[in-house]
Amino acid sequence: MRKAKTFTVEESVLTLVERTKGDRSTSERVNELLKLALEVEKRNELEHEAALFYAAVKQDDRREERAFEKASLRSFERD
Repeated sequence: MRKAKTFTVEESVLTLVERTKGDRSTSERVNELLKLALEVEKRNELEHEAALFYAAVKQDDRREERAFEKASLRSFERD
């Protein structure tokens, strides 16, 4: 569902939108760009959360993980 809304946009941004919209309307192009920007923002937030998670992992946990990986690889090599 689309809803009419008024925003103030810098002239340079509007010029770029107009130049890159192709056959689409300006509104369609702005919607596309906003959706892409929101996806990028969400991905960046997830990457940040993952970085915080792995930064908090203790060295003992990492040793356990590496030992499990090595054991798994040895098991694959035997098969």
